[in-house]
Amino acid sequence: MFGFDELHVGNTEDREGITGCTAIIFEGGAGASADVRGASPGTRELALLAPDKQMDRIDAIILTGGSAYGLAAATGAMRFLSEHGMGYKTPWKTVPIVPAAVIFDLNIGSPDRFPDDRMGYLACVAAMRDEFRKGSHGAGTGATVGKWSGIENAMKAGQGVGIVESEGIRVVALAVTNAVGDVLDSSGHVLAGAFVSGKFVSDTPRESARIPKRALPGVNTTLVTVITNVDLTKTELNRIAQRSHDALAKRIVPVHTSYDGDTVFAVSAGSVKAPLDLVASLAVDAVSDAIIDAVKSAESLGGFPSYSDLHK
Repeated sequence: MFGFDELHVGNTEDREGITGCTAIIFEGGAGASADVRGASPGTRELALLAPDKQMDRIDAIILTGGSAYGLAAATGAMRFLSEHGMGYKTPWKTVPIVPAAVIFDLNIGSPDRFPDDRMGYLACVAAMRDEFRKGSHGAGTGATVGKWSGIENAMKAGQGVGIVESEGIRVVALAVTNAVGDVLDSSGHVLAGAFVSGKFVSDTPRESARIPKRALPGVNTTLVTVITNVDLTKTELNRIAQRSHDALAKRIVPVHTSYDGDTVFAVSAGSVKAPLDLVASLAVDAVSDAIIDAVKSAESLGGFPSYSDLHK
């Protein structure tokens, strides 16, 4: 699906607890950076992805549910990678570099069940087998959208993929869509969002119509990983991560709120040469497609309706 020889993606999940995680492994390592918007992020190892920091490679990314508890999944990923000799080589021990980011899904399923060390390890096992499923799986298992009108009016979302290619350039985006806001199509109509009595609470792109009144701080967040075959510096990857947030602003209304911790990773996994702005534009399109795919691929869980329920 993803089209990179040394890229492996896999899921593990708890269907009863309605949570899970997704492992993205880069054999041999890859350059990466990240950019965070919104006021409520949950992350691990993001400081080293800043352009001015020395580390210029990562071995994997963990996207996970469970809020801050779910960051423990990255420890399991480190254990798996260490066992397989993947990581930053020091004179004493190989140290896998595994940034991670979480969504809040403790408000669906069981709040006492969340991804842990074991689940992160198993997600890596699945990744090396290329066992990946879109929709309400992996980190998208407990994802919901449209919570600006209250969690009781939310709809189910999940994780999706967008792929854009042009003149030998390949950009792949994986999005876990778990937002305060509604998800809109290209014409501004709601695909999934606040839903009451068989209809959307709002079917207008105007953000002022969706002032969060009952959302709780930190209970949302959209996570994105953008991967390209273009050879980019860490500073350039940081720009790709920044520009990729444009897609969130196009597809999610409202976005980057006080209740979201939207995080975008950008990764270079190739040697193709191309202008930065061209790659950034393709990344915006790929992320936009991934966000839409995340809701269209979702299935109902925890009593929350999904896009597919409305289009049977």
